[in-house]
Amino acid sequence: MSGIQIIGPAFSSYVWVVRMACEEKGVAYELVPASLQSPELRAIHPFGKAPVMRHGDYSLYESKAITTYIDMAFPGPKLIPEDARGAAEVEQWVSLVNTAIDPCLIRSYVVTYLRARLTGGAPDRAAIDAVLPAVQTQIDVLDKAVEATGYLAGDSFTLADINLLPILHYVRLSPESGDMVRAAGNLSAYFARHAGRPSYRASFPPPLPTGPARQ
Repeated sequence: MSGIQIIGPAFSSYVWVVRMACEEKGVAYELVPASLQSPELRAIHPFGKAPVMRHGDYSLYESKAITTYIDMAFPGPKLIPEDARGAAEVEQWVSLVNTAIDPCLIRSYVVTYLRARLTGGAPDRAAIDAVLPAVQTQIDVLDKAVEATGYLAGDSFTLADINLLPILHYVRLSPESGDMVRAAGNLSAYFARHAGRPSYRASFPPPLPTGPARQ
């Protein structure tokens, strides 16, 4: 069977998650850049979202499904524990990140700044101010979650951590949330430690795109 192709924009946090999973497992892959809603993505994902994967004649979409496949199909360190409780705890955190933390921290907050950067306009201050209390709540939850062991799930590095690290990278680049993370001692130390992993560094994306300066 031919090697893995990961298709999607490199700056996508979920593309980054899949790439990190490959790096952790030692799985060779090719990143195929493709914009959201592009024909390359729509050929596999019914809604044109990223990432999608090809492995020989097999294709798959949704990052959780892709990373689970990579973890089960290839040798190397397990990203999802084999015991029931460990696997359930990882699944719990992946689900929480995908359904609550990403929609708040990325889609409602970081993207507001990114949209302004792409258009050369000013960020929507009202939208940012409205979501800041929820951003702080989520940072507090994450800070407490990593306090005991330095990991999200159990006492080892898992898919739960892989799923969070790209989000934290972008959150740290935004003004208010960056200050919140730096003030959260446990979470700040957690990020600094795991951002040093070879898998994180090897899959680090290029800078986010920018738009024209506002006249």
